[in-house]
Amino acid sequence: MSKPRILVTRRWPSAVERILSERFDATLNLDDAAMSADALNKAIGDYDAVLPTVSDKLPASVFDAVMPRARILGNFGVGFNHIDVKAAKDRGIVVTNTPGVLTDCTADIAMLLLLTVARRGGEGERQLRAGEWGGWCPTHMIGTKVTGKTVGIIGFGRIGKAFAQRCHFGFGMEVVFYNRSPVDPAEAARSGARQLPTVEDVLGLSDFVSLHCPGGADNRHLMNAARLAAMKPGAFLINTARGDVVDEAALTNALKNGVIGGAGLDVYEAEPHVSDALKAMNNVVLLPHLGSATEETRTAMGMKVVDNITAFFEGRSPPDRVA
Repeated sequence: MSKPRILVTRRWPSAVERILSERFDATLNLDDAAMSADALNKAIGDYDAVLPTVSDKLPASVFDAVMPRARILGNFGVGFNHIDVKAAKDRGIVVTNTPGVLTDCTADIAMLLLLTVARRGGEGERQLRAGEWGGWCPTHMIGTKVTGKTVGIIGFGRIGKAFAQRCHFGFGMEVVFYNRSPVDPAEAARSGARQLPTVEDVLGLSDFVSLHCPGGADNRHLMNAARLAAMKPGAFLINTARGDVVDEAALTNALKNGVIGGAGLDVYEAEPHVSDALKAMNNVVLLPHLGSATEETRTAMGMKVVDNITAFFEGRSPPDRVA
């Protein structure tokens, strides 16, 4: 029996690519360039499985223009708002993701952003590299203390909980959070956190606000002009969730006009495009979507996909099926 024909849309860790090539008739994207809508559409018609990433946009139109051969999309990532899951499901295509394995590293990046923007680390490094540092003085590059402050978390899933633990037990921060569904108070207490009824309640109390909610239509521009204005003056916004959760135009205005103190961003509305206005601001720390970017985590994510599509083609239920 011939092996299922699969397409891997970007380069993955070599250990994962090797296993995929052993188990399947695998086509790898050796150029590692993001695929166009036409190329993805063709792939859905030509392969038994397509293994996309967050850089691949799969709206309904990609599925409409071809008779699908693909029976499963093994998504490399926990978020899947770049895929029209309903359109895939309507055409009998299974969708899977990679939850759990990227929790710690994404929480670490959120902590890195919080510390860097609070203590002006990005500014300091740029100044030093440019040869502009004149030596220590008492008033040089004064930042914001982190220890003991209040952090608000929007979305209390795996990553939100891991981030809460780092803030509370590592830096003695008070942690409050909003989550769409109630969280058992005893479970929240294990992360040193307490739940508040509304997003606005969290924003009004927090010196730092960190986003850990899903992207997609339900949360698009959850942080808009009104909610940015509801944050404490001088507070900082951290986003390692999805770019569409924040209205970037409203954020730019809020930063420019001093409505909030600063922001730390790992994700963007129009990735890989980042506005010149954001790049020009010293009170913004910008990372190129590094949340899960460790060798250990990216390999574990890839192996999750291997497990999912292996189960599917062996007639078993994929362990991380979302549709």
